[in-house]
Amino acid sequence: MAQVSTEVPGDERGTLLAFVEAQREGLRETARGLTEEQAASRPTVSELSLSGLLKHVAVCELGWLRMAQRRQAEEASDEQSWSDGFRLVEGESMPQVLAFWDGVRQETEAFIATVPSLDDTFPLPPAPWFPENGKVSMRWMLLHLVEEFARHAGHADIIRESLDGTKAMG
Repeated sequence: MAQVSTEVPGDERGTLLAFVEAQREGLRETARGLTEEQAASRPTVSELSLSGLLKHVAVCELGWLRMAQRRQAEEASDEQSWSDGFRLVEGESMPQVLAFWDGVRQETEAFIATVPSLDDTFPLPPAPWFPENGKVSMRWMLLHLVEEFARHAGHADIIRESLDGTKAMG
């Protein structure tokens, strides 16, 4: 698998965006060279697939971006759509998911470039997993994306190694 660039800008905003991008690229790399069938397969006891993980993280990033922008998410989530968020459904393909995520990446980077301060906050929606009347900063959101992507990169590494023996640090 290809190595992610370690060249990181000196400013905090650029550094955080570079770490988010490094995690994105690591996830994308796990699916390189696979067929649609391989990317959708579930070679472990988990129900996760590489294509489903990539779709999930793209939608997750968009959700956090919309919260930070104080905009409504494009899709409301219910029990069925939550499950569909972890697999490709009819009409979806890996190239479409990757193109969608690239668009989200561009939008995230453009938005972060325009926020006056990484200390600016936005409210968290009511949910059992968020504190009541909670707020987080733009900095927190970027660090959370690194955390989210890194967690799923571990899943993706195991799935890819189970598929064909390819290792992330090989």
